[in-house]
Order: sequence, then structure tokens, then C-alpha cells
Amino acid sequence: MNFTNTFFNKLLIKFGIVLLWGVSIAKAEDILVDDVPALEAALETAQPGDNILLREGEWRDAKIVFRGQGTNAAPIILKAATPGKTVITGKSILRMHGEYLVVEGLLFQDPDPSVSDLINFRLDSDELCHNCRMTDCTVIGTKQVDGSQESRWMGLYGSDNRVDHCNFEGKSDKGTTFVVWLGNGSGGRHRIDHNYFGPREKLGKNGGETIRIGDSNSSMIDAKCVIEKNLFEKCNGENECISNKSCGNIYRDNTFLEVSGTLTLRHGNDCLVEHNVFLGNKARGTGGIRIIGENHVVRGNYLEKLTGDDSRAGLSIMTGIPNSPLNRYFQVKSALVEDNVLVDCEQSLLIGLSDDKNASLPPVETIFRGNCIHAPKYTAVEARCDLDGITWLDNHFTGKELGISPVDGIKTSDGEWTPLEAIPRAEVGTTW
Repeated sequence: MNFTNTFFNKLLIKFGIVLLWGVSIAKAEDILVDDVPALEAALETAQPGDNILLREGEWRDAKIVFRGQGTNAAPIILKAATPGKTVITGKSILRMHGEYLVVEGLLFQDPDPSVSDLINFRLDSDELCHNCRMTDCTVIGTKQVDGSQESRWMGLYGSDNRVDHCNFEGKSDKGTTFVVWLGNGSGGRHRIDHNYFGPREKLGKNGGETIRIGDSNSSMIDAKCVIEKNLFEKCNGENECISNKSCGNIYRDNTFLEVSGTLTLRHGNDCLVEHNVFLGNKARGTGGIRIIGENHVVRGNYLEKLTGDDSRAGLSIMTGIPNSPLNRYFQVKSALVEDNVLVDCEQSLLIGLSDDKNASLPPVETIFRGNCIHAPKYTAVEARCDLDGITWLDNHFTGKELGISPVDGIKTSDGEWTPLEAIPRAEVGTTW
């Protein structure tokens, strides 16, 4: 074998690959489009690395379909010519499908409530998004709209998508602001991070959630979504600010500021809720975390000055229904609740919450370890069910009264804690 020739042949092949890669990148273009037909034409020939720029100004009643095949190193990007200056409004919609697509810098303002789904990471049930992203965009409602209609602003389908550094605020009609859909090819594994979810007024009925991950029919799917480092401020649409309805999701390092609602593990199992901050500031109806289902871990959360009770208590554990259907209440089993701190909450810990006469199953195989409650003006614990299925280890609860019979594992003295810091407003939402 001629080792010299072999070496130089391999070198030439590597050089050729690098050269071809450089030519491919060199072909990437910035393409400015003025209207939907021009956008469609640009997408027909779009290559990985291309930037398609939507002109500044109003895009009213525009059906924007963003399709393409980018790559991890060179996604196809649909972006505002100037961030925040491309205004999508009226009956406009955005539909996406493909791989490695990015939407960036758009302003969706005052969507018409007759549009049931404003932004969808799919075109239809067979054409979904995978490894796609929306970043640095705002969806905002500045006007009161007809509350009798139902709409959703954001729908995630497919798998491995990301929504980050966006703003969602001002929704006033019925319908969840942000929905992750599962099943039928949508496997989850999405990341929702560094977003600002701004004020949403009380709806007065179901359908006012800010985020829902799954639904009752898909609640046993292992979605593995990560919701982290978001700021929720005055998201008061209904009792459930976040409604978890699937398995294996992570809720981490989020801040809830004066939110009259809770992070509710409504359906599904095996979720992790950790290092979140709930600051009620004594605002009316502010709540914390509600637990339903199996194998959840709730740890290291900080909850302060919450005024909610029952389904909006600081921490609430519900009783289950025997042989519960998917859309009702599963028994709490094998939950771990540890290292949480609750300070000056009007109802810190409620065990045995129920809104169904058939909900008779108390929590079992559940551990409370290392939690601190400091509530000198209020009762520390309220129990409405049998507590035999709970193990208490090294908890420190102080209140006007303990509220339950003394047990080993609860000391009626202050523990030590350090308040978690709320996520700064400057770290979430858009850059413009």
C-alpha cells in the first residue's frame, strides 16, 4: 500500500468537503419580501441558511405558511426586516412545517378572535414541525374582544421545538394562550424558556389557562417538555395558570408574580417541579402548586405571601377517585415534596382537597422532607383526609397553630432558608 498517496487522497477529500460546505454557506441569502405571494415564491427556492425578511409595516389578514428543510447548522429563518416592526394583525395566521425553521422578531398584534389558532407548528395533521424555533416575537392583545368565542394563540406540535424570549400578554377571550399538543406524531420534548407571560384578566370559567401541556386524552404520554426560566405576571385567567396534562415534564426556575392561579399537575405522572418562585405580594387569590397523580417531585420551591385557599393554596394535594377516568382525579402516589419554603401564605399546605364527592383516596407512599412553613398569623397545615400514607422527615412548620396532631418529622420551630430570587424582567421576553 502506498501510504503517501492514501494520506494525500484523504486530505483532498476533506478539503473538498470543507470547500463544498463553504460554497453552500456562501449561497445563503437575505431575501426581502413585501407580501404573501412574494414570500411563497421565496420559500420555493429557500436553502439552509437563508434569511427571509418580512417588510416593515402591517400584514393584515395574511395567511403565512412557512415550510422548508433547514439544518441544525444552517436553519431557514423567517424574520422581521426590523425586529418588532413587522406587525401581523387582523385575521392573519402563521402555519409552519418542516425541520430547522426559525421565526424571529415578529409582532402579532390584536389577532381577530374569530381565528381559532393564531400560530401553529404544523400545517395539518401530517405535516408537523421538528427542531423548529420561535424566538424574540410578541403576541399581544391591546383591545377587549368578544369573550364568547374561543381562540388559542400558540400551538406546539411535532417534537423537539423551542419557544424562547417571546412575550404573550393581554389575551381577553376564552381559550388557552399556549398549548402543547401530543399524540398523532407529536412526541413532545419541547423547550419553553425565557418568555414573558404578561397580564391576563380573569375569565370566570374554564379555558383561561396560560399554558397547557397535553390534554386528558393524551395525559399518559411521556412528553418530556421543559418549561424553565419564564416569568408569569398577573396571569389570572383561571385557577390553573399552568395545567400539566402529560407525563415526564419539568417546570424549573420560573417566577410567578401576583398570579391568581396555580401550577397544577392536573393529569399525568412523573413530573418535576423545582426551584420556582411564587410571589403573591398579598394580591387576591394568588396560588402555588397543586398535586394530582403519581411519582411527582416538588422540591426547592419558594412561595411567599400567597392569599389563595383550597385549589389555590400554597401547596395542595388532592384526593383521588377510585378507578378514575382520564379526565378526573387520580390518587396521589409516591410523591416527594421536599425542601420547599412557604412564607406568610394564608393557606400554606392543604392535604385532602376535593371537588368531587367520589374523591375518597388519600395520598399514599408520599414523603414530606425538609420543608419549611413560616406563617405566624395562619394555620400551618390543614388536613381533610387520612394522613397515614404520608411520611414526615425533618420539616419545620410554624404557625398560629400546627393544624394537625403532632407527629415525628415536624418540628414546630423555624427552619433555615434563603429566599430564591425572582427571575429579572430583563432576562425574559423580546430584545426590542
